[in-house]
Amino acid sequence: MSTATLLLVLDIVGIAVFAVSGALAAVDKKLDIFGVIFLAVATALGGGFIRDALLGATPAAALTDWRYLATPAIAGLVVFFVHPSVARWSRLFLLVDAAGLGLFAVAGTRKAIDFGVGPLGSSAIGILTAIGGGIIRDILVREIPHVLHREIYATAALLATIVVVIGDRLSLNDVVVAILAICVAFSLRVVSRWKNWAAPTAKAVNLE
Repeated sequence: MSTATLLLVLDIVGIAVFAVSGALAAVDKKLDIFGVIFLAVATALGGGFIRDALLGATPAAALTDWRYLATPAIAGLVVFFVHPSVARWSRLFLLVDAAGLGLFAVAGTRKAIDFGVGPLGSSAIGILTAIGGGIIRDILVREIPHVLHREIYATAALLATIVVVIGDRLSLNDVVVAILAICVAFSLRVVSRWKNWAAPTAKAVNLE
């Protein structure tokens, strides 16, 4: 599989997965069909827009390939019509969000590397790609973004980007590296929720 094909696959699958997470969040907030589709599209494409803007890859991929817009719109529409009840989707929401996090972390890092960005810069762009859509989703439904909570979120994306950067430096197979990196992010995100792991927070200080 060529690097271009791998990047396209990662992008489309990541878009579909994050679109589902956005649509589920919209369903949870009892938005109408337009709101569900809009939030699905915004969640799915937000990280990619940020990535392409930082890389100077204009026009953004989402504006030049119809699949980038059609995929989240269809995913949002499907979620709107097939969900039986929000309560049954709570566990699925975590799984699809974790999968999207890993997919976009890898896609962002891989594209940055292809554009000649160094290891640190590629990792940073990978993280922004991974968390950008989720931040947009949470802000639109008036919630504190997951990445700002004590939950392990950005850390999972960071580890995935490190795997991709190391794999590239060692000239390992891109597909194998991508799968490994996605699994790392997905596993850490899910296990951290299961075990209630949390990042440290600063102690509150009384300024009065």
